[in-house]
Amino acid sequence: MKLTDAKRDFYRKLAKNDGFRSRSAYKLLQLNKSYHFVKYGNRVVDIGSYPGGWLQVAKDLVGKDGLVIGTDVKQIDQLEGVLCLNYSIEDPELQAYLTRHIGRVDVVLSDLSPNISGIWEVDHSTQINLSRMAFNLASVILRENGSAIYKVFDGDTLGAFVKEVSNRFNRVKISKPPASRQSSSESYLVCSGFRELN
Repeated sequence: MKLTDAKRDFYRKLAKNDGFRSRSAYKLLQLNKSYHFVKYGNRVVDIGSYPGGWLQVAKDLVGKDGLVIGTDVKQIDQLEGVLCLNYSIEDPELQAYLTRHIGRVDVVLSDLSPNISGIWEVDHSTQINLSRMAFNLASVILRENGSAIYKVFDGDTLGAFVKEVSNRFNRVKISKPPASRQSSSESYLVCSGFRELN
């Protein structure tokens, strides 16, 4: 067994033992341990949240006084204390619903990934475009000084996206949590200090 396969298998078994819906839950746990962007009492929106591993982590972090909303084009099985929506990031009704019924939030999480074609240039471009849509939504619903996390694939257009995001956040760091395969091109933009436009 390759080391990367063993690592994936380790986190999959750990997720099953800990009651998480996906091994990616550990990515959010590790990122939050390092950067502390999700806090008790926060209002959090998780985009592309199927099957719900990040929702479970976020709900535990915000506690009974917080609010967690998850949305995905796939139907998410209900989680106690979490509002699960069935919208794609590409659906303008998502922004309309959030602005009308939820209002400003403290944190936006995005673990969006495309259906992998195997053609790297296409997959990278598609993934960055998905993250850009999540950034555009965050720009509407985040409160002043809020935080966001965006999954990104390394490639030619990543630098331009980081520059875009940096125009609206005071601090942007690229991080790869231990639960991500080190051979993977996946990493996360950890963004804090959101600035609303005057």
